[in-house]
Amino acid sequence: MSGNFEALTGGGAAVQLDEVEVSILRSLAVQLLELIGPGDEPAKGEDPLAALFQDGPSEPPSDPALARLFPDAYGDPGVTGASPGQEAELRARSSEFRRFTENDLRARKRADALAVVHSLDTLARGGGGGAGGRLELTTDESRHWLGALNDLRLTIGTRLDVTDEDESGELYRLPDDDPRKPMVMAYLWLGILQETLVETLIP
Repeated sequence: MSGNFEALTGGGAAVQLDEVEVSILRSLAVQLLELIGPGDEPAKGEDPLAALFQDGPSEPPSDPALARLFPDAYGDPGVTGASPGQEAELRARSSEFRRFTENDLRARKRADALAVVHSLDTLARGGGGGAGGRLELTTDESRHWLGALNDLRLTIGTRLDVTDEDESGELYRLPDDDPRKPMVMAYLWLGILQETLVETLIP
């Protein structure tokens, strides 16, 4: 796989993607949208402004990947070495913070993943129904992509039980018949995309 973003004159970024890469990226972005879940649309007749300020969940998600995407604001009280009383206080603070912020965070992550899907669909239409080509992103689109790439790597990394130490060597040495190999290759490729996209956004 290729996957090196290059800065565009005047802002934004571009990358050359073949048909397979477009298909993989789109599939991963759609799966991310399914994992995050649909947005909470206001009920018929409900004030959209009031719906905007509805409380979110107060407990962390049970799915490890979602828990990684929506972590506790004050860390995991169970591993901080805090006393039982301090743990209870940290959990209460995290719960309150989550209640007022998770809905907005979910909406932002959905917007990031949707931006990836929409730009890939535009590329496919321009290239003749699924074909690859040169994808050009505006600066705003690049930021959405960066958020989505980060979320995809966090999700896949959680599924693979990846640690920082794993990234430095073991992932590269998996045999071809290891069932994790395709997911690992996607994880590493997304890392290249993410790293080179970050470089295009640095002034």
